Amino acid sequence: MFDLTPLRAQIDRTAKKAIYIQIADGIIGFIKNGTWKAGEIMPGTRQVAAELRVNRNTVVQAFDILLAEGWLISEERKRTCISDKIQITPASEKEEVQQPLTEIYRKDLIFFDDGLPDVSCAPMEELARAYRRIFNRKARWQIMNLASEFGDEKFRHVISNMLNQNRSMRTSSHEICITRGSQMALFLTAHCLLERGDVILVENPGFRPAWEAFEHAGARIIPIPVDDEGIDVIEVESVLQKRKVKAVYLTPHHQYPTTATLSLARRLKLIELSNLYGFTIIEDDYDNVFHFSQRPVLPISSFESMDKSNYVYIGSLSKLIAPAIRVGYIAASPRFIIKIGQLRKIIDGQGDTIMEQSIMELIGDGDIRRHQKRMLSYYERKRDYFASLLDHYLPDKVIYKKPDGGLAFWIKPVATVDLFRLKQQANTQLVSFYTSDRFSFDTPITGLRLGYASLSEAELSNGIEVLAKLL
Repeated sequence: MFDLTPLRAQIDRTAKKAIYIQIADGIIGFIKNGTWKAGEIMPGTRQVAAELRVNRNTVVQAFDILLAEGWLISEERKRTCISDKIQITPASEKEEVQQPLTEIYRKDLIFFDDGLPDVSCAPMEELARAYRRIFNRKARWQIMNLASEFGDEKFRHVISNMLNQNRSMRTSSHEICITRGSQMALFLTAHCLLERGDVILVENPGFRPAWEAFEHAGARIIPIPVDDEGIDVIEVESVLQKRKVKAVYLTPHHQYPTTATLSLARRLKLIELSNLYGFTIIEDDYDNVFHFSQRPVLPISSFESMDKSNYVYIGSLSKLIAPAIRVGYIAASPRFIIKIGQLRKIIDGQGDTIMEQSIMELIGDGDIRRHQKRMLSYYERKRDYFASLLDHYLPDKVIYKKPDGGLAFWIKPVATVDLFRLKQQANTQLVSFYTSDRFSFDTPITGLRLGYASLSEAELSNGIEVLAKLL
């Protein structure tokens, strides 16, 4: 009998590496060290899934890898067993075991994040004044009572008006639920929309925290490639013709991480496919407020041809104000919003009522609009400066397209580059960045998402100069 307890102990659900790959690697390790012997019959995928406490599809994926690589063999109508055709040569005792390099973390480290705002510009004085005004009201005791699980009713109305006026959507307050940031919105959406075994299509490269929320809900993820026009709708249609798809998750405004904007033709095609096949479009509009051209591209959810029962729109105010201010929202059909509220009530009885009312005051007084206008001008200048650094230091070494919005660049080295080694080398010179496995579904793609907004011009210049020397 196989003891799966050590394998279960190795699974790290917080790691970047997919769980099915962790399982496959763990089994390979047991075969290599002789714990599991050649010719032994493997337990069934259902049993393994039960003992590892994972979805059976995850185990099936792991077994598929092991079968493809030859670690396991399976004959028709017979059980799967460990291959007896492989020979493992024990490692030499003199062989040096390489330890992974420890990353350097210091206050003077120049870290290119994935697009965070400059927190030194956050409107904290205005927010503090709004807080004080709320507490100084005669009826301040009322705000200490429990509020709705959907969020403050007036704030929902304000968000609805904002979406209708600025993004041409057609919402009402009962189609809005306020959340503690966009990640909570994604989690609630995943668990209210998806059931175990449902298929959801995602962008690749894409936003891993969203994938983790979908996997937590038991969904099966199918990655779809992205190019300069956004997600490949031809590939989406190809999958739809073969299997039932519950949802498609998109970041169409400034695709994460490539910053590409989904073209109009592809938006219309996705709506057509959604209406035809009945899948839900989950639109994550995480940085709509930062767009430097005449106006932002309107959300897919704003198109009149979009079936309102087939979309979920997710947004956030956290990037505009400050990352620590966790205020997001979901716009969807009233029926779906009721489901969202029912789940929200279980894990978080209400939102941050005082914060919601404070931000509502900033919106009503025009402080948010003025702050946004200032930040757009500030970030546009910084974006142009960052582009000038790339042109000066890396003219023949990288390819990039200056984004028309958002707070990060997507940069692709011209030559073949080991990005993990590049990061190790840069780190010794107090420069760091996220490697592409953070955005890649399986095999890491070649590309760097470099946030420019949170760094000073001196830090941007020094950081790019270091990367240019190493490249």
